Amino acid sequence: MTVNEMREKFDEKYGAGDDVVTVFAPGRVNLIGEHIDYNGGYVFPCALSFGTYIMARRRNDKQLNLASMNLALTVSAQLDEIKYSEENDWANYPLGVVYEFIKSGLAPRLRGMDLLFYGDVPRGSGLSSSASLEVAMATLVNHMFGLDIDMVELVKKAQRAENTFVGVSCGIMDQFASGMGKKDHALMLRCSDLEYQYAPLNLGGMKIIIANTNKKRGLVDSKYNERRAECDAAFNDLKGSVLPNIDYLCDIEPKMFEGVTQFIKSTVAAKRARHAVYENQRVIDAFEKLKNNDIDGFGALMVQSHESLRDLYEVTGEELDVLFEEAMKVDGCVGSRMTGAGFGGCTVSIVKDEAVEGFIEKVGKNYTKRTGNVADFYVAEIGRGAYIV
Repeated sequence: MTVNEMREKFDEKYGAGDDVVTVFAPGRVNLIGEHIDYNGGYVFPCALSFGTYIMARRRNDKQLNLASMNLALTVSAQLDEIKYSEENDWANYPLGVVYEFIKSGLAPRLRGMDLLFYGDVPRGSGLSSSASLEVAMATLVNHMFGLDIDMVELVKKAQRAENTFVGVSCGIMDQFASGMGKKDHALMLRCSDLEYQYAPLNLGGMKIIIANTNKKRGLVDSKYNERRAECDAAFNDLKGSVLPNIDYLCDIEPKMFEGVTQFIKSTVAAKRARHAVYENQRVIDAFEKLKNNDIDGFGALMVQSHESLRDLYEVTGEELDVLFEEAMKVDGCVGSRMTGAGFGGCTVSIVKDEAVEGFIEKVGKNYTKRTGNVADFYVAEIGRGAYIV
């Protein structure tokens, strides 16, 4: 899909005319640092080259018209009557973003819009199609009405829309990567205070391959809440008289953790905490590896991450484990791991150029043989954060 093709659809839907604005916000993949955002840890995402496009034109009234090139549902709403509705389905995400602007006192500066959406992030893949949609909408509103709000604040609005309007308790990593991504760089973000640094991804001679299990992730919500509760239990056991100065599990360094692990009452909670503490250290180490252009060392940390998510955090599942195992059998695969919440979704692998074709063929064939499912593969390019096209 090109912008020109999208413009044809826009004109067909809303009529030809000038003053059409197009924005793009990317999806993201987290290279390492899983299930530690809510434990105050570091994450290490990068923006992708695919994401969400929004084409829009201002109206002179307060009506918002939303249409998608991906889905049949169209929605209309008045600016002063925006509310969540299950019937609005995907449109709740951009409507929630507009509602965040209204809540912050900016309603007098807003007007209605005709909007057309197109996304090429695979839905349900764990590559953040929702965050891409939210950040694109926040970027559009900011530009369209000259609000001059910085990107970090737009990212926060996008996250709040998902948390409070849509009702999904996501962390801020997805929106932050979509808004603040930098081409050919990964982003090390500390979720406790949004401190961030960029690391160059010098993958000369290598590619990032994303493999989608295409498994419906029915367990994610319940297991996510369960894991958070187990981490909270471990934190509460340590926060009292043992480590009174910590604010998050990921404030604990591995050496310190080994000296206090016996104070965690539940053996299961201790396993979850061990993953969080060591995964956070892996992100810090990964940042140094990339700064020193040590891709092999980075790949080894990816493998350790997957093994920890499998054995200590127990969020991988058969399909992700099979993709990981088959990836690591391929000569030229430097590292691989699950990415996202788990129980389905995707793996991310670093593969040498000469091995890419064989990697996709072999891993795909053996994945189907072992699971009965068919995986989709994407050769990812590292893109930039949200921008006006």
